[in-house]
Amino acid sequence: MKRILSGMQPTYQLHLGNYLGALKNWVDLQNAEPDNENLYCVVDMHAITMPYDRDGLAQATREIAAAYIAAGIDPKKSAIFAQSAVGDLHAQLMWYLATMTQIGKLNRMTQFKDKVGKNTEKAGLGLYAYPVLMAADILIYNATHVPVGEDQKQHLELARDIASTFNHRYNREFFTLPEPMIMGDATRVMSLRDGNQKMSKSAESDLSRINLTDDADMIADKIKRAKTDPNPLPETVDGLKGRPEADNLVTIYAALSGQTKVQVLEEFGGKQFSEFKPKLSEITVEKIAPITTRMRELMADPTEIDSILKNGADKARTVASPILSEVKSIMGFWES
Repeated sequence: MKRILSGMQPTYQLHLGNYLGALKNWVDLQNAEPDNENLYCVVDMHAITMPYDRDGLAQATREIAAAYIAAGIDPKKSAIFAQSAVGDLHAQLMWYLATMTQIGKLNRMTQFKDKVGKNTEKAGLGLYAYPVLMAADILIYNATHVPVGEDQKQHLELARDIASTFNHRYNREFFTLPEPMIMGDATRVMSLRDGNQKMSKSAESDLSRINLTDDADMIADKIKRAKTDPNPLPETVDGLKGRPEADNLVTIYAALSGQTKVQVLEEFGGKQFSEFKPKLSEITVEKIAPITTRMRELMADPTEIDSILKNGADKARTVASPILSEVKSIMGFWES
């Protein structure tokens, strides 16, 4: 049996990239392998490592949970919870793990460098130590598998290193070394305005992304206005090389339709984008509209979300508490 854990930050405006790169895969895992134990958290403790909206944090947490549920994560099959609801366990394990995490490895974390740029001296400790908390998020449940995007692989490798260090230091094969799960062709969905940039909620132009809250008209308009080149779609995947915008749109169509890029090009190869884009709009609306509708229903009455988050936190604590107790025992702490 696999114990699968993953999460997203509560930063509002989940988009198509979040759905195809993570949520859809989580749902597929849940449904394809029903014997697995699935833990999906809203990582609100990570969200505060950067400037954030204090008054909107709780509501943003609900919105991410609503997206999980609307996309198909079933609370009866998977625990959905806020990280902070079991934050005492996560934070305590983080400190224990921090004592055996080498500064040199943290200095090599590229996401920290990307976020702080030249302002390293002004960055907070939380942002710098983010990967150690991520390791604690995973190891507190002894998760065996972690669905991650390409940009999180480095952090997962650190989690594996820390787990290995713990096992070696205390001569116990206690922590499982978590395996990354990078699934599908759409793990990195790109901007609709620039095929070389990842689709992001922080991008200045809303036209660069399809939000999970966009209605059908907005989706159609964004796809119609998506950047392309003047050439028709190629008939082979090799023909997409050097054409990032074309590659991105074909990748999105393939992921939404459950096809390969080869199959998509067998149907649309040689055709103009004026023929392809309406079909892409149709399938995008077909897949996203039910999620949008369900999210709006849930957010209109958050009582159901709050109940699901509480039950999920209770399940998570049941898994995490004995693991933390064993860690403390292995490390030699006094116990009452």
